[in-house]
Amino acid sequence: MAAKHAPDYANRVGFQRNRLETSLCERIAIARVNGDPALRLPNTTNIGFERLEAEAVMLLLSENGIYASSGSACQSGSLETSHVLEAMGVPRAFAHGSVRFSLSRDTTEADIDAAIDRIPPLIGRLTALSPVTEGPTDQAG
Repeated sequence: MAAKHAPDYANRVGFQRNRLETSLCERIAIARVNGDPALRLPNTTNIGFERLEAEAVMLLLSENGIYASSGSACQSGSLETSHVLEAMGVPRAFAHGSVRFSLSRDTTEADIDAAIDRIPPLIGRLTALSPVTEGPTDQAG
């Protein structure tokens, strides 16, 4: 049954993921998508917020009903920068502020709309509080 519905699921959830990414990157100047634009899972995105700490981002998102994770699923809870993001060449200024959003078959367009509406002002609040907001971005490695 899962195999039968996999293509429809991948298309629907991939469309939602792409809409979320595009909208957030258009609205948040310090946001970037980490990863290959095509060769990835349709239900997962990793977005880096320059010069922010992932833990702070996740806490504020969680307080506002949006749940994300930092690092990979197998490194959940670790405070270290993802070795995968480092290996991909993601600059440290983005890697430290990278969070993973996972969508499911139960994710609705209303869920995506709510995330698109809520996340930019929350990131704006964190950016305003960040002690480091200017200067060159340091590279990974």
